[in-house]
Parts: sequence; C-alpha cells; structure tokens
Amino acid sequence: MQEISEARYLAKRVAGLKPSGIRKFFDIAATMKDVISLGIGEPDFTTPEQILEAGIRSLRAGETHYTSNSGKLEFRQAVAKNLKHLYGVSYDPVNEIVATVGVSEALYLVMTALLDPGDEVIIPTPCFVSYQAEVILAGGIPVEIPSRMEDNFQLDPDRIRAAITPRTKVIFVGYPSNPTGAVATRETLKQVAEIAIEHDLLIVSDEIYDRLVYNFDHVCVPALGEEIKKRTVLLGGLSKAYAMTGWRIGYACGPADIIKGMVRVHQYTIMSAPTTAQDAALEALINGEKCVQEMVVEYDRRRKLIVSGLNKLGLTTFEPRGAFYAFPKISASGMDDEAFAEKLLHEEHVAVVPGNAFGKGGEGFVRCSYATAYEKIEEALHRMEKFMNRYG
Repeated sequence: MQEISEARYLAKRVAGLKPSGIRKFFDIAATMKDVISLGIGEPDFTTPEQILEAGIRSLRAGETHYTSNSGKLEFRQAVAKNLKHLYGVSYDPVNEIVATVGVSEALYLVMTALLDPGDEVIIPTPCFVSYQAEVILAGGIPVEIPSRMEDNFQLDPDRIRAAITPRTKVIFVGYPSNPTGAVATRETLKQVAEIAIEHDLLIVSDEIYDRLVYNFDHVCVPALGEEIKKRTVLLGGLSKAYAMTGWRIGYACGPADIIKGMVRVHQYTIMSAPTTAQDAALEALINGEKCVQEMVVEYDRRRKLIVSGLNKLGLTTFEPRGAFYAFPKISASGMDDEAFAEKLLHEEHVAVVPGNAFGKGGEGFVRCSYATAYEKIEEALHRMEKFMNRYG
C-alpha cells in the first residue's frame, strides 16, 4: 500500500505552516511534574457563577438547537448595547454583528471573506500567533513590521506607510496586545486610521482584551470616527474578561456588506455559534460587570508582582498596560529566546513562550502570562532567580 505523503497530498499553504510555538511548550510541560506554567493565555478563574447558571438554565429550557447563522438577536443586541455604553460606537445588531466561535473563528471569517490570492495584510509584530497563519490560509500574504520595546510596542505609522504596496488590502491591529501587554494610544491609532483612509485600506482590529486594562484607557478603533468605522472590522469576545475560554463565544462587528460576506463563509463552515454559549454570554454582558472588575483588580496585583520581579532578575520588562502578559527581554541570560525557554522548562520547571513564536518582532523576549495564582507567580520568580544566578 502506498504511503500517504504530506508533500504529495497536503495543500502547500497548510504544509508550510509552522506549529504554534505556544502549543509546543504547553505540550512538553504537560508531560512533566511540578511545572508552573506562565505559558498559556487563559484565565485561571472559573466562569462566574451567575454566567454558569445562565448556561445551565438554557440547557434545561431545551435551548439545544441551531440559532440563526448570525447568532441570537438578543446576544447581538447585547453586544451592540455594550459597545455603545463603553465606547460610544453604534452597530446595527441585525446587519452589522455576527456571533462566532470565539475570536479565532472571527479572524478566520474576516480573512477568508476579504482576501483574494496575493492580497497583502500588514501585521505589526510581536503579535498573536494566529494572525499570519490565518492570512496564509486565506491565500493572502502577511507583511510583518516590527514594533519596539523602546517605543512601548506602539504601532509605527512610518513603517506602516513604507510597507504599503499596490497589493495591500488590510492593516491588522491587535491591542491590548498579546504578547506584550501594550495598549495603543489614541494618537497612534488616529495616525493609522488616517493612513487607511488615505490609501483606501481596511483595518481589522482584534480587541479581545479590551476590558483588561490597568491605569490606561483602551481606544476602540471604530470609535475614532465614522469614516474609519466604515472601513474597520472589530473582533471581540468574552473568553478573557469573563473567564469563558471554553465556551468559545465571540463576535465580529463591521460594515453590513463585509459582515454579510463573513456570514456567508460562517454558514458553510460552522452554521452558528453554540446556543448555550450565546445564552451564557448574554448574561455576562448584562450582569457580569462586577465580576470583570474583581478579576481586573486581581490581575493588576499579579501584574505588579511579575513585572517588578522580572526586572529585579535583570530581565528588562516593559510595563504592560493591558491583557495579562509580561514580555521580558532575556539578553542578560546570554541565550536566544528558544534556548532560554527550553532550559528554564527542563531545569526549573517553569514554562514560558519564546518571543519568536509571535513573529520576528518578538525575538529576544519571552512571554510570561500572569493569568495564574499569585503564589505560583512568586514561586516561578524564585525558580527563575536560581536560573538567572547560573546564567545571568
């Protein structure tokens, strides 16, 4: 029997995708004992009780069937109301919002709906590992531009301008940032918006961490003005702020024609987001604010601990203003980020993610998630101190 060959059968765009750097270290850590993981970007909190109960009520009421392709109207109305309350931006819940299976599906939908083969997407790095992959899977070409710690990992408008070609179609924006924790300033985003308008480009803005900010204001890109709203697709969800990662519920908001195209892809791939998750998310959006604020207070406490601790170890760390990640520079160890992460895991049983997993702009850094218990972060810092005493 002839052996199945990856080179022969897999599509080149799939065969060429490198495995996620996050999953690689997560999988290794799962085989080891006594590992403290600072690697996974997932809240350690359980979904708040009232949200759990809303999901249970939904199941007991027999809400176990498909919803419309776009999702339950009540959920989309709640998303629209929430965005209006928080940022003053208005969306028609009927035609301008679609419920998705997390932001991951929203990202797949928008790239598949927008990109023709060879279209280019400008992506500032370091960035979440899926951005480039989803562009490639949609037939597009990711064009990476680095951001720098010296600039607080802000977007660089000059580099964006320099990267634009006749094939550029989209500028990708992801703030608060995974992996750096940076939050974009209003002035920087206004400059990016002006570039998009000047060159007739679209913006895709991943704002999944919008509620997790510390002593800083998150700027919602489509709220910058009607002209930019008309060319922006906003991606959001409930996984991070409401500790609902396993529920897989997100949304996309944008111009009606683009959302219509995304729904067209969605109906042939997913059909509809999980019904139970939509009902739980509705409860979260209506009554979950107190829970969000309580979690933000605790994240902030952990944030201060890990940033201070890493800096004391000689691992220069930019102060994150959002999300739940610290992104220390590891040059003091004398290693590259891949070697640092591997040695730290095997020698001290602390899991971090090498910065190169997040694009070229992440080389020389590692990502440390502080979405884990305060006491575990303390112990991880203690182990890292022993590590740096050997190599620093």
